[in-house]
Amino acid sequence: MKADAKADAAPAGGKKKLLIIIIAGVLVLLGGGGGAAWFFMHGKSGDEAPAKPKHKEVAKAGPPVFVPVEPFTVNLQPGEDGADQYLQLAFTLEVVGLEEVEVIKNNMPKVRSRMLLLLSGKRANEINTPEGKKRLSDEIVEQLRKPFEERGPQQDVSDVLYTSFIIQ
Repeated sequence: MKADAKADAAPAGGKKKLLIIIIAGVLVLLGGGGGAAWFFMHGKSGDEAPAKPKHKEVAKAGPPVFVPVEPFTVNLQPGEDGADQYLQLAFTLEVVGLEEVEVIKNNMPKVRSRMLLLLSGKRANEINTPEGKKRLSDEIVEQLRKPFEERGPQQDVSDVLYTSFIIQ
């Protein structure tokens, strides 16, 4: 009888090993599938910013939304004659949707700071022509599209509309 007990034990041990191998194989496949899903959902390197949500593109089809910026005055770089010059400026930003309006309004101190830093480096003769104003609009849009928070989403600012532009 002892021989029969050993014969029965050997196949049971083989079945356990086979079961463990099958379970390990299934776990490896699941891990590989999960890793592939993460890879495709988060980009190739993982450091890339996630894609913009698709709902913003739907908002682009609607009418534009505007965000007024309160007027402010900034010192310009001295002119060729060395005289002090000032720019009094007010403008309105064109954005895609109401979400952008809230983001910009909530970050208005950062908006104004970026504008003051940009404008204080300009000379009057650079910005007093229509081409200069257009170039300045492009620079303002570029500054305001940058995320307000580190690694945050970009703002969707599409245009700058001047409501007051006075150089003294």
